[in-house]
Amino acid sequence: MRFALHARDIPGRVATGAFILHSGIDKWNGSAEVAEGVHAMASGAFPFLGSIPAERFLKVLAAGEIATGALLLAPIVPSFVAGAALSGFAGSLLAMYGRTPALHKEGSPWPSQAGIAVSKDVWMLGIGLALMLSGANANESNAEPTP
Repeated sequence: MRFALHARDIPGRVATGAFILHSGIDKWNGSAEVAEGVHAMASGAFPFLGSIPAERFLKVLAAGEIATGALLLAPIVPSFVAGAALSGFAGSLLAMYGRTPALHKEGSPWPSQAGIAVSKDVWMLGIGLALMLSGANANESNAEPTP
């Protein structure tokens, strides 16, 4: 199995990888107030997160963002794997968006003013899925024919 990085995958991987890595690094050193705000938003959408202390939650989230960003930026990571990580990350953000009524208009998927920043994460899901398709297509075209 060959893990070639195709030129078509580089712009999406670099744009999302750098963005997510930077976000994770910022969160790693986040203040108690930042931790409380991020934790409140996440636990409002996913109540089971409420049992995790806010500062610990922020560190775990930061580590996840750093890992996801690094996967996207590392050229040795296959695009399918990087895309799967990005799709999972973006999917969790969009699930939080969908489960937080204040972020979208009542009875509609369209964002409220407060939800615009989170609703834009749909672009990351699109890039993640495109990377997965690109990686799957690359593996199909590189597969050896069966007798």
